[in-house]
Amino acid sequence: MADDTDNLRAELERTRLLYQVSKVIHSTLDPQEALRLIVGEAVKAMGASSGSVVLINPTTGFLEINAAHGLPADAADLRLQQNEGITGWVVRHGKPVRVGNVSEDPRYIALSPTVQSELAVPLKVGDEVRGTLNLDSDRADAFSAEDQSMLEELGEQAATVIHNTWLHEQLRMKARLFEALLKIGQAINSTLNLDDTLQVVTRESVQLMNARMSSLMLLDDAGDLLELKASHGAGEAYLDREPVSVNESLIGTVIRRRKHVQDEDVQNSGRYQASLLAKDEGLVSLLSVPLIFSDRAIGVLNVYTGNAHVFPDEEVRILSTLANLSAVAIEKARLYERIVDVEEQLRASEQLSAIGLLAAEVAHEIRNPLTVMKMLYHSLDLKFDADDPRSQDAKIMGEKIELLGRIVEQILDFARRSDPQLQEVNINQLVEDLGLLTRHKLKAQSIQLERDLDFDIPEIMADATQLEQAFLNLTLNAAQAMTDGGQLRITTEAREDGVQIRFEDNGPGMDERTQRDAFSSWFTADKKDGTGLGLAIVARVVEAHGGRIAIDSREGEGSTFTLDLPAKPPERG
Repeated sequence: MADDTDNLRAELERTRLLYQVSKVIHSTLDPQEALRLIVGEAVKAMGASSGSVVLINPTTGFLEINAAHGLPADAADLRLQQNEGITGWVVRHGKPVRVGNVSEDPRYIALSPTVQSELAVPLKVGDEVRGTLNLDSDRADAFSAEDQSMLEELGEQAATVIHNTWLHEQLRMKARLFEALLKIGQAINSTLNLDDTLQVVTRESVQLMNARMSSLMLLDDAGDLLELKASHGAGEAYLDREPVSVNESLIGTVIRRRKHVQDEDVQNSGRYQASLLAKDEGLVSLLSVPLIFSDRAIGVLNVYTGNAHVFPDEEVRILSTLANLSAVAIEKARLYERIVDVEEQLRASEQLSAIGLLAAEVAHEIRNPLTVMKMLYHSLDLKFDADDPRSQDAKIMGEKIELLGRIVEQILDFARRSDPQLQEVNINQLVEDLGLLTRHKLKAQSIQLERDLDFDIPEIMADATQLEQAFLNLTLNAAQAMTDGGQLRITTEAREDGVQIRFEDNGPGMDERTQRDAFSSWFTADKKDGTGLGLAIVARVVEAHGGRIAIDSREGEGSTFTLDLPAKPPERG
């Protein structure tokens, strides 16, 4: 009867303990607090002198004490390999261990000289062992089979805590990372200047990875060297370093293999060529990931920590994601710089075309009186005796008249526009490209560009380069007219035998005389900038394509230029 009573009391105590632990699990989402409460209840219920929860560090792989009760203060610094101690054996085999006398067990690693017996059970999440729940006692043979059974049940409860809280922490971490990546993406794409973009990338890398320093290197034109383009947290020594060889460096392997590399201690690494520099800068662990764009490595993004650190897969994925965003932003900034260069080239091309057109007009006007002079000269039949000085003068006059004639013809040949080089052209695409070419100028002048494109228009046979120049001239002409800002609307529309393109602005408009002379080569608008020949060039291009151009303008209401282009220009005879 007494035994039954004792067994009943033990079962009640066991139930009470499990109930208390269950309350603990649901009382907090802080894993450290939950594990400390579980260890404390286990030590108290089983009369142990100390207890601990030891977990596998997912970054280093070491066994570390995450929660303890009754252990010395320095016990938290313990780091065990997974093949060390009784704890390591439990982790490795996934089975409980009950040791009555630890001094006789070679596996035991002492944390306290007074410990005589130990009980340890594995903490499993699914089929994976994540750590152990340990109890120690100053008494020999302190733990019974019933204690082991109860501790195993507590271990299952603790494993549930670990699983749930780790899931919660992972979700919280991922939410924070997604938010950070979103902010980084917005920051990167908010600037079109390449240097500014690179600075944003390195600064955000340090914050996101909690690193000491970040650097970004891009391949040179030859593809042989990685040149430092931006950094955050770097000292003078790092900033002054020479370019890194792609073929002879650890970081270069990131480019060659297009895969990340990491080194836990670059100060003492045989793979890292700048160990002395790392010591001077206080850099310890390195993670380097490639910048990939269009399946091509264009550079590397590096982060360094100030303490020894093994970068887990999650951190590698995070930095790789940032690198991918950065590669797109870098190519975007490079493209914008090229667009600005092309815009300047097109402006120069407009000026050259205008100069050529002006030269042609001047040469044409010179040729007419020169022809008359040449005819009169020959009609005079100036013949003098050989010893008469006028004979040589007349000869020189004839030669110079012929020379002037040849110069005029050369100018006309040079300035004469070649026939369009016909190919299939998508007018809508030209208008879209025009927006990219001129957006910087239009934005600077507070001009809003609107496009109303008919996506059913056919492709036409035309010279894309000449049409692009004509469209650019019309856009720049509108911009020069709207000095205080305004709106430019470009419309495309399908016609029965081709397409119509309209450029409508709400600028000051034109009077009747200005409209009448707008396409004249000699017309000069009242502008501080430009040659005044842009519209003449547009008219020449449209005419060369067999099209028509018209102006509809009212003073104070703006102007509309309408271009009608046939699907195929008529053949020239």
